[in-house]
Amino acid sequence: MPTEDLLTAWTALLNRCDATDDPEPYGRELLRRWSEPQRRYHTPEHLRAVLRRVDDLAGHAADPDAVRLAAWFHDAVYRPDRTENEERSAALAVRALTAAGLPAERVAEAARLVLLTVTHDPAPGDRDGEVLCDADLAVLGGTPEAYAAYAAAVREEYASVPEQDFRAGRAAVLRQLLALPALYRTPAARERFTAAARANLAAELETL
Repeated sequence: MPTEDLLTAWTALLNRCDATDDPEPYGRELLRRWSEPQRRYHTPEHLRAVLRRVDDLAGHAADPDAVRLAAWFHDAVYRPDRTENEERSAALAVRALTAAGLPAERVAEAARLVLLTVTHDPAPGDRDGEVLCDADLAVLGGTPEAYAAYAAAVREEYASVPEQDFRAGRAAVLRQLLALPALYRTPAARERFTAAARANLAAELETL
């Protein structure tokens, strides 16, 4: 799938954030990562969808562009057989954004936000964290057909995991999500996605 629209958006974002180096090589390297062959769900299309949701919810954020930076990096390192993907993605954000010349405060905020996607449980009042987490979890609140496609793509990413082990791990993830005090924290996402997301999660859990 073409990604030039994403590269254009990345370049504009970094220019708004006062990059002192040419943003394009950094963007191309990120898109190379997002296009790695082991990915089935965590692809450029997922990145594009999260960025769209961030745009939808930007009015809730304290620093919408910091959230957009975090969206670009939140799954930039993704290996299904590893558990420290978010930490590695945050470290990559620090390295790349610092090299691009962004101010240290904004780099630190982007990295902090990436790490929130470990739990998707931002602190009350963390408006940037709420927007990023809601944008990342919006897929849960899709139609049953869209949710089924998402779940199938996740299973493909874990194709090397035996069925019994996958079911146990996936069930734990679903239970963790259902146990969150709230799946969505921004008013717009809460109203739009909560009911469908809880129904989708519960329906998948019943199949495991």
